[in-house]
Amino acid sequence: MNKYLLLLSGLLASCVAIAAPQKVTAVYEATRDGKPFATVNETYRREGDHYRIESVTTGKGVYALFGKRRLTSEGEVNAEGLKPHRFEQQQGDNARKTVAAEFDWAAGKLTLSSKKKTTTVDLVAGTQDLASFTYQFMFQPPAGEEFTLPVTTGKRLRNYQYRVTVKDETLDGVLGGLKVVRLSNAVKDGDDDEKELWLATDKYFIPAKIVLRDENGMKIEQVLTSLSFE
Repeated sequence: MNKYLLLLSGLLASCVAIAAPQKVTAVYEATRDGKPFATVNETYRREGDHYRIESVTTGKGVYALFGKRRLTSEGEVNAEGLKPHRFEQQQGDNARKTVAAEFDWAAGKLTLSSKKKTTTVDLVAGTQDLASFTYQFMFQPPAGEEFTLPVTTGKRLRNYQYRVTVKDETLDGVLGGLKVVRLSNAVKDGDDDEKELWLATDKYFIPAKIVLRDENGMKIEQVLTSLSFE
């Protein structure tokens, strides 16, 4: 019976992976304490068992002076979803601000590189990165009331602990109104990379809205304005 359940679980996971789109293009408008801040263009593309995600944030007004912020994630797609191999974050043209993470799944090690400093930590099963973790919900939608997702920022590895606060909500004013499930931080630790997410349940659980606070405590709200699938 246990073997049957394991087989059934594997088949269901494979079906989810097959059902996920081959390409996702999403555009977000971001505000910082209610004022226009940036436009975020994201592309997820899958070719065979390989995926690539690129997220480019272009600042508006004075924020454009900081240059574009580019996140990239590459890796493989399997029955469990996304399995990153490399993550990189670039800010403008300054190579010294590049942050990267290399995933060595065979050795169980994660190598983090930033400002010419390199550290290696144990790689936790299911680890995602800043670019991939929201797209992982296409393959593994939130289950239960709370869950933990290990995510690397390129500088460190941390656990995102989320609580499902609303399961059936309509987010009015976003692409004509979207059905969403709302995720809030289960543990408040004051980190600037904590995020609150509204996932569109009828759109492969792509985030329709993201709210976070930056290093200065300013509220950044990212709202979906365009979404397409192939």
